Amino acid sequence: MTKATFHAAVLAAVTAAASASAFADNDVRRYCSDTLVRGTYAIQLQGSQTMPDGSVQNIIGVVVRVYDGDGGVQQWDNVKNSVTGYVPNRYGTGTYKVNDDCTLDVTFHPVPTVTLQERGVIVDNGRELRTVTVFPAGLFVTSVAQRI
Repeated sequence: MTKATFHAAVLAAVTAAASASAFADNDVRRYCSDTLVRGTYAIQLQGSQTMPDGSVQNIIGVVVRVYDGDGGVQQWDNVKNSVTGYVPNRYGTGTYKVNDDCTLDVTFHPVPTVTLQERGVIVDNGRELRTVTVFPAGLFVTSVAQRI
């Protein structure tokens, strides 16, 4: 094999590997889309909330949330707060976006005048979601959701 032929073969191999890598990255991006998170999820949440007077209340709850596969979400929750008490069967709606890197952004309205924002990760091909509430600032809630 001549030097020129050897260099051409190495260049062809590198080009093929780079092309395969680019296609693999595109497959990952296509894989993580809104349709990956679709269906009904059972959620357990816990955390705390800073109250207007500076005190802190603990929060626990269970939720049934339905992701429509197209960016819409509905949920029914039962939440117990250590200061403000039990809130049964509350209905809310929102939107969600699955990012290329398999993270999740949710904007949710448990009641029309309240907006919550969550960030999460998608686990096990969408069978499980793990989220943290990032807005409002005084709300510190994490959740684990499993598709049912």
